[in-house]
Amino acid sequence: MGACVCVCACREQRLEQDRELSSWRQRRRSLHRSLKRLRADLQERLSSLVLWRGDIHLIEGMFGTGILSYFSFLRFLVLLNLVIFLLMFSFVMLPIIIAPHAGGNVTFNQADGQNVCSVYPTSARRGLVIFHEHITDLLSGGGFLEQTYLFYGYYKVHAISFPGFTYNLPLAYLLVTVAYLCLSLVWIVQRSATGFKRNLIQDEDRFQSFCNKIFAGWDCCITNEDAARLKRSSLLYELKTDLEEERIKQKIADRSRKERCRIYTIRLILNVFVIAVLAACFYSIYRATIFSQKAQMEKMVQICYLPSIVITLANFITPLLFSVIINFEDYSPAFEIRFTLMRCVFMRLTSIGVLLFSLWSQITQCKEGPCLCGYNHQLYSCWETRVGQEMYKLTVFDFIIIAAVTIFVEFPRKLMVNYCGCGLMRWWGQQEFAIPQNVLEIVYGQTICWIGTFYCPLLPAICTIKYFFIFYIKKVSLVNNCRPATRPFRASSSNFFFLVVLLIGLALASLPVMVGVGQINCSQACGPFVNYTVSWEVLPRTVSLLPNKALRDLLFALASEAVAVSLFVITCVGMFYVIALAGAHKRVINQLREQLVMSGSARNLKVASSIPEVALSETPHPDCSCPAGCRPAGLTPPPGCECIHEGVNVSRYCEALWVI
Repeated sequence: MGACVCVCACREQRLEQDRELSSWRQRRRSLHRSLKRLRADLQERLSSLVLWRGDIHLIEGMFGTGILSYFSFLRFLVLLNLVIFLLMFSFVMLPIIIAPHAGGNVTFNQADGQNVCSVYPTSARRGLVIFHEHITDLLSGGGFLEQTYLFYGYYKVHAISFPGFTYNLPLAYLLVTVAYLCLSLVWIVQRSATGFKRNLIQDEDRFQSFCNKIFAGWDCCITNEDAARLKRSSLLYELKTDLEEERIKQKIADRSRKERCRIYTIRLILNVFVIAVLAACFYSIYRATIFSQKAQMEKMVQICYLPSIVITLANFITPLLFSVIINFEDYSPAFEIRFTLMRCVFMRLTSIGVLLFSLWSQITQCKEGPCLCGYNHQLYSCWETRVGQEMYKLTVFDFIIIAAVTIFVEFPRKLMVNYCGCGLMRWWGQQEFAIPQNVLEIVYGQTICWIGTFYCPLLPAICTIKYFFIFYIKKVSLVNNCRPATRPFRASSSNFFFLVVLLIGLALASLPVMVGVGQINCSQACGPFVNYTVSWEVLPRTVSLLPNKALRDLLFALASEAVAVSLFVITCVGMFYVIALAGAHKRVINQLREQLVMSGSARNLKVASSIPEVALSETPHPDCSCPAGCRPAGLTPPPGCECIHEGVNVSRYCEALWVI
């Protein structure tokens, strides 16, 4: 009743204020309210259009926010690759496609056959082609796929003359490459900054995290029973995660010196074993790449898959081995995920580096001494297309392995565990959804995509389709084949760490792209950069042809070493300032927390000191009508309770103790 009276009073007060306003201000306020409601409605409609919104909410309710972070991460990569593909398609492929229909005149680079370096023998099969050879071409990127929009060598266009302007395709090709790398960097940093704030708040005060989940974690707008059940399951998983982490921290704090020495010795031995495994994998990849390149000179086409097969097997076996090893090292669940992920990241990303190093050692070296064309034109007439084919094969084989493991390993394991009652099957148990391994699969695939987009412009579209199918494959496997993790983990820190690993993958992917663009000579038989020594040369040459001398001088000055060093110094100074400011803010926050604790302790002490000694007695007072005295444990004061001591009514002191 009191609440209704309050609401009516507020409404009357607002109506009275509206009468006092002018008509113009009333219209403006009404328009503002209408726009606010419209914005809220639009946001609600747009949120319903988010990709996989219902599926992700279902996964969150069934398996918690930790596994939810994996599928949200997968959705982010689908959108990122779609945007990269739209960039490549709009600025590289679309001008070539529409040129014949828009009155454009395409100017191709110099014709084949002018010198030894410009000869490009095609690998397309002629005559009658057997069906399985088309399958081979689809898996390898050779044959009929080599001379298509899929690979770098097809874009042998110097300029496209449209009515009114000339489109410089080599410049567009280079700038789009820089653009998709910068776009990926900005997008990942923006998302990781949000995750870093949440992670910092949760790690700073665990008691605050418990209070937020228990008292403010429920969404009071939920009216659907299924949605309420999913939200309840999600909160339950988060609380389990917090309690498990607290238990592990307490266990670590209670270790004796002997236990710590034993654990450190075990960790040292296992890390030496991990290093030996990684070294063996890298050497195998290097030898397989060298052997396959020599075999291709002898027309042994089947051997060309050897590097991809070795890398795929190494990437499949080592995460399983690392997930077994980590169980003996006794880390916390959060650190266990991160450390396993870092090991697997080092394995997968370094394997790509070993493959590229092996290829470039073959590309830049010739048997006769210095290469005539700046690269080994006898083995690689178009080395960019060859690198693109290797990235294409790695992408295809990665998808095949993911699908094959789900169909031929996880699903049969579920059937054997459910319908076979032997002790071995019960010991093996049902499959758990291993988040480090699954995250690493998509980070590895995305790193290949970033490297291969320059050499295989349609690779982002292939990765978009690949991740789209992987989402449904993993969802079906999770719901039908997997069980919830026995050791739950936090979503916020994991999601932030996933983006950090992705950022590392982007940095490692940028290195080979920059080396290929700025250091290795371009192929003179294919691609848009036939008329340039290296791909980067198109940028300064285009700037030098600008008619405005002042603009030319400005651009060359911005690209000089002096400006680069100055920007680096300014960035470092700004970074140190932000770090110092963050440290000062943290110290102030700690001081304020100490003051809050001290003020709370002083208030409790003041209340306790104001209570007479008789009120602190646990025995019933003869003059008090309370059955258990002034302070019975676990009861509430009965109405009309009076405590009389030496003729003085001390009931208010008793009530203070009742409240306490």
